[in-house]
Amino acid sequence: MNDEHIFRIIIIVGFISIIPMGLYHRLRAHRTGEKLDRRQEGLFILLTLRPIAGIRMAALVTYLINPELMRWSSVSLPLTLRWVGVLLGLASGILLLVTFRTLDLNLTDTVVTRKNHTLVTNGPYRFVRHPFYLAFTGVAIADSIVTTNWFLALSGTTCVALLMLRTRIEEEKLIERFGDEYRKYILHTGQFFPKMVNFS
Repeated sequence: MNDEHIFRIIIIVGFISIIPMGLYHRLRAHRTGEKLDRRQEGLFILLTLRPIAGIRMAALVTYLINPELMRWSSVSLPLTLRWVGVLLGLASGILLLVTFRTLDLNLTDTVVTRKNHTLVTNGPYRFVRHPFYLAFTGVAIADSIVTTNWFLALSGTTCVALLMLRTRIEEEKLIERFGDEYRKYILHTGQFFPKMVNFS
């Protein structure tokens, strides 16, 4: 078994570990039957984020089925860097799963909160306000490195940039919903990375 087969198997294992759990939590949250107005994300985000993410997912699945079909966008990377990508993917995948579990029924795929939405400040939300986006970024970087594929890197970077843009709208909606409680939360937590602890 060559290195390429090993990395492909690792990604397949990660894929089948994360996707079903993500679907489970999304379906569980959707059982409320609430209609979420995704138009509040803004037309630009609405018309770009999900289509690009869908194309990226299709490209990743294509690689998993037959890497030769994605060879047109492959690049050469050191073996050591690919193993770093595996470790990053593992850490990001764990964060993603913990975030799904922590959000529970508050999980949505848009900026709109649910009717019975609560402000989540436990688990990874104790340290950052958007651990889901941080985890997605880590996974996107990791699978781009492990597959050595520039198209996955480019489409992943585009998705991350769009999520960053959407975050501004999301935080406005959270302030509208939770007011001073969310403003206070902002003071103690970083947006994507933990704030430095002040020991003075």
